[in-house]
Amino acid sequence: MSLNIGHAFDLDETVDDEIRKTYNDTKLINDSGRDTVKPSNNSSNDSGNEDLPELPSIIKHVQSEKKSDDLSNYENVEPPKSYIQYKGGNICLKKGTSILVSNLNQISDWQTKGATVKFKAKSNIQGTKYTIPAGTIFKGEIVESHQPQITCNGGLVSIKIYSMLYKGQTVPVNAYIIRANDKKIFLNDIKGNRTYLKTMWKKGGWGRNIFNRMMTLTAKLGSDTSTLLLSPFPAAYGTICLGLNALTSPVTAFFSKGGHVSIPAGSVFKIKLLEDSYID
Repeated sequence: MSLNIGHAFDLDETVDDEIRKTYNDTKLINDSGRDTVKPSNNSSNDSGNEDLPELPSIIKHVQSEKKSDDLSNYENVEPPKSYIQYKGGNICLKKGTSILVSNLNQISDWQTKGATVKFKAKSNIQGTKYTIPAGTIFKGEIVESHQPQITCNGGLVSIKIYSMLYKGQTVPVNAYIIRANDKKIFLNDIKGNRTYLKTMWKKGGWGRNIFNRMMTLTAKLGSDTSTLLLSPFPAAYGTICLGLNALTSPVTAFFSKGGHVSIPAGSVFKIKLLEDSYID
C-alpha cells in the first residue's frame, strides 16, 4: 500500500509541473470577474495583458466528426453492382414444350458428325401471350453418327437442335428429337433396324429347304415297294441338315449388320425443349 501511495504522489507532482510549463499564472480571474495581476519576478510593472494559452480545439474536432457522418457525403457514392445475370425476354418458351416439325433435308447415317440439319415448324406454336408462326426454321447438327455394325446393330444418327430463326433474330434453344415418322425415339438416338431375328431366320433357310426336299424324296421312295427300304435315308439326311442349320444360324447371324438410317426430306418429327428459351 505504501508503494502505491508513493506512486500516486509522484503522478500528482508530474501533473503540476506540466501545468506550470504550459499555463501563465501571471493573470488570474477572481470570482468578481475583475483581473488580478500577480507580480512578476522580472518586472513589477507588468501590464498583465498576456493572454492565457488557448485550449485544444475540441469543438472543431467534434464538428468535423459530425460532418463526416453527414449523409450528404454519400450522395455520389455508387451502389454495389449486382453480378447475378437473370435471363429474360418478351417471350419465354417453357422447358418441356413439344413442337411438330419437318426436316428440310434428308437425314441418314452416311452423314458425318457436325453436319447441319434444318427443320420447319408444321403449325403455329401457341403461348399465353405469343404466337410463333408455322414455317419457323429450327437448326440442328448431327452430334453422333455411324453406319450399321456387326451383331445386327443398325446405323445411328443423333441430332441436337441448337437455334431458332424468329423475325430475323437467331434464338438459342436446346432441344432433342422424341419422335420420327411416328416412331418413338429414346435418348435422342435415331437407330436403324436391328435385324438379328430376321437374319437368323434367313440364315436357317438352307436347312429348311434341304429338309423339305428330303421329305418329298422319302414320300416318293415310300410309294414304290422296290424303293421302300431307301425311304428313311433321305428323311434322316434332311433332319440332320435342319438341326445343324438351326444350331449354326444364331452364330452366323451375330456377325451380320443391321439396317441403315435413311429419312427422306419432309418427314414428320417432334422435338422437345430441354430448358427455357427466351426471345426479346
